[in-house]
Amino acid sequence: MKTVWLPDATHRERRLAVGEFDGVHAGHRAVIAGADSVLTFEPHPRTVVAPEAAPKLLTTLEQKADLIAGLGVDELIVVPFDGDRMKQTAQEFVDQELIERLGATWVSVGENFRFGNRARGDAALLREQTAFTTRVVDMVELDGEIVSSTHIRGLIATGAVAEAARLLGAPFETRGIVAHGDKRGRTLGFPTANLVPDPRLVVPDHGIYACRARVDGATHIAAVNVGVRPTFKTGRGLLVEAYLLDFEGDIYDHELRLDFLERLRGERRFDSVEELVEQMGRDVDETRRIAA
Repeated sequence: MKTVWLPDATHRERRLAVGEFDGVHAGHRAVIAGADSVLTFEPHPRTVVAPEAAPKLLTTLEQKADLIAGLGVDELIVVPFDGDRMKQTAQEFVDQELIERLGATWVSVGENFRFGNRARGDAALLREQTAFTTRVVDMVELDGEIVSSTHIRGLIATGAVAEAARLLGAPFETRGIVAHGDKRGRTLGFPTANLVPDPRLVVPDHGIYACRARVDGATHIAAVNVGVRPTFKTGRGLLVEAYLLDFEGDIYDHELRLDFLERLRGERRFDSVEELVEQMGRDVDETRRIAA
């Protein structure tokens, strides 16, 4: 899949799915089905329009592109969202971007999609256009539950990663560059690869998780702690610490990707290091059972 920023896009006939698509969840996938191109916005419009109310996101642009590529789409078009874009009216966006620049012949959006200055553009406005056909996709429900990025963010923030995966259509993923830590895990017999969470993104609630880890093209089972290590007094802030089972090697400064499968328990303080190590052994056994 080719990724192109809107100013560099050339005019051609396109079947276009339009939306923010944070998480590329089951509802988004219904909107994207049948499109050859996907148009999204970077950064999230709310970070510009109302930064104090901007949500923590499920995906970076890179993650979003990877997920959309997996749906068989030919092209991702990224709209740089800034103060000038915020002032563009909905009809100007339709005329100047969708029609003149991109040559859209078919446009697919979710029923709650809003765009243009003061979010005055909606599905009804798109349906009024004669230059292209508009498909409006109803909100998707799974087992009677509406699928939305907002709801999924809430699930992940409370640690309900298995439920989030059901709505996403894939496990929630965190990725980052492995950073040097205090190497305490190594002294306990459980050396970890540490990620410092991106403050712009949703992080699972403090606790222990069964994950699959991907690094250097290989996949491993990983027991992952998200938290501040309360047993030790010298915490270094929030970390994502991944113990890769049956793995030895140096992956500092390598990219690590973690798929969260299931939450095992909450993070808690232990009375002794020995109790912590015993519990870590049980966590590893449970992780192996779940992720094997």
